[in-house]
Amino acid sequence: MNLEDLTGVLEYVKKITKEAGRIILDVYKKDFQVDYKDDLTPVTEADRKSNDFIVSSLKNRYPECAVLAEESENDPERLKNDWCFIVDPLDGTKEFIQKNGEFTVNIALSYKGKPVLGVIGIPVTGELYYAVKGKGAFYEKDGHAEQIHVSTRTDDIRLVMSRSHKSQRLLELVEKNGIKNIRNVGSAIKGCLVAKGEAEVYYRFGVTMEWDTAAMQCIVEEAGGIFRQLDDTEMTYNRENSRNEKGFYAINHPANKLMF
Repeated sequence: MNLEDLTGVLEYVKKITKEAGRIILDVYKKDFQVDYKDDLTPVTEADRKSNDFIVSSLKNRYPECAVLAEESENDPERLKNDWCFIVDPLDGTKEFIQKNGEFTVNIALSYKGKPVLGVIGIPVTGELYYAVKGKGAFYEKDGHAEQIHVSTRTDDIRLVMSRSHKSQRLLELVEKNGIKNIRNVGSAIKGCLVAKGEAEVYYRFGVTMEWDTAAMQCIVEEAGGIFRQLDDTEMTYNRENSRNEKGFYAINHPANKLMF
């Protein structure tokens, strides 16, 4: 693996992201069973099938890299590897269950704790968002790709919040900062909308996991945005504890950092 040339890796990750989306849609179109993990979060056949496909594809193609994936058993040996793929095979399982289309496939590659490649696919629409560190962020649909940038807007800003994970602290933050333009969206699509300039602010309180944020962070930062934990420290990846316990924010401009 070479940090200077991740173009080939990006093309392969885009390819398997699209294929994982097709695997997910095959399940989406039929009746499926919902199971619950020990932490009471839902999981479906689509989560497992997508996970198995992505992980096996990455391990076969890039055996020199570690893999951290939501539906795979954790391998502590990954901590010794500078390179680690971080995979959420179906981000937004609750949206998938509700069949509202707002779920994604998230694949990132981290190097020495920092995300250097990120791909987010939206299976229902066929949209792709992707980025490689130092190369910019892009949006692709129907074979057409365009570079994307965060907006320059600092007045009457637009905030995206989770459709399924609202918190009282977030609602209080919105009220305190007088934000009127609010859009409820599922999964990592929220971060993509900030990167594309269709929203300025995304705040998330509570616990998430590395695979929820790694690809999103790379895309937001390469689009010119700011991605930090709520205490303003940088998020790192391929950690022993994969829980993001401090919350995070993604914003287009320092002026839009909200007041607690």
